[in-house]
This record gives sequence, structure tokens and C-alpha cells, in this order.
Amino acid sequence: GQYWVEERIMLRASASRQAQPLGTFDALNDVVVGRGELARVLHVEASVNDTPLTTYVADGVIVATPTGSTAYALSAGGPILSPDLEAMLIIPVAPHLAFNRALVLPAGSRLTFAVHTYHHAQLIVDGQGEARLVDGDVVQVTISPYRCRFVRTQPRNYFYQSLVEKLHWRT
Repeated sequence: GQYWVEERIMLRASASRQAQPLGTFDALNDVVVGRGELARVLHVEASVNDTPLTTYVADGVIVATPTGSTAYALSAGGPILSPDLEAMLIIPVAPHLAFNRALVLPAGSRLTFAVHTYHHAQLIVDGQGEARLVDGDVVQVTISPYRCRFVRTQPRNYFYQSLVEKLHWRT
């Protein structure tokens, strides 16, 4: 039969504590710096390419690929990105008196998050808890050198057709 190969970007997250690596992880959908078991907000200082952006006071911060923009990021109020874009999406989770808008950044961006908490936080990669974070830990997110490839048999406009069906949009 007829098929085509779709290629999608992935994220790479690196966590460190006092300049010592905690781990490096790759994600197809999203990377989340989120609160731990206790219901306490985090203070997450965000920088883009070493330029301070804002301090999120929130339950967490999501960095999503276009693939992940239709998952947790969408639930948090983020936009839907076309899967062929090479971009990253930042969106806070339940922000408290803070910058509460989603931000779309080009793929070459380097995001740095400094975590401030009285308890602990966690680094969640594609829904899996990967690292326990404490006050002062740093998470850096970039585009991964890896790509995810999907063999598709449906038409190339399948993404928009599935949006109409899944989100019950009517044309």
C-alpha cells in the first residue's frame, strides 16, 4: 500500500543539582517541572537563551512539542500547534498571580528553569516521573537531536481531520 513517513521533533531535558548532573531525558510530548506530593506552589525562574523571562508561581510549568500541544498542554489552556512545526511551547499549570500565557518559541531556543520550593518538585518526562527536584535545582530544555518517525497510511492532512473529529468541531 501507499504510505509516507512523518518526522516529529523531540525535547531533551537535563536536570542538575549544584552543577552536578541528575540525568538527561528525551521526550516526544512534554517535559514538566511540577510540584511534588504536597499541594504547594513552585516558584520557577524561567530564562530563554540566558535572558530572564519570568518567575512562574504555579503548580508547574509544561514545555511541549507540537505533538504534545494536544495533550497536557492543551488541558492547561495552551494552543494547538501543527505537528510539522519546529517549535516549543511553554505553559504554566494553574499559575498564581503570575504570567499566565502560553509562549511559543523557535526550536533553537534553550530554556532554563531554576526551581525554588520549600518541599520538593519533580521532573516529569512524557508522563513518567524521572527526577526528584529540590530547591535550587536547574532544568534545561532544548530540542533533542533525536526525531520520532511515524509511518502514515492516511492522507497528509490527517491531523486537521482528526482535530475536527476529536474536538467535535464542525465546518
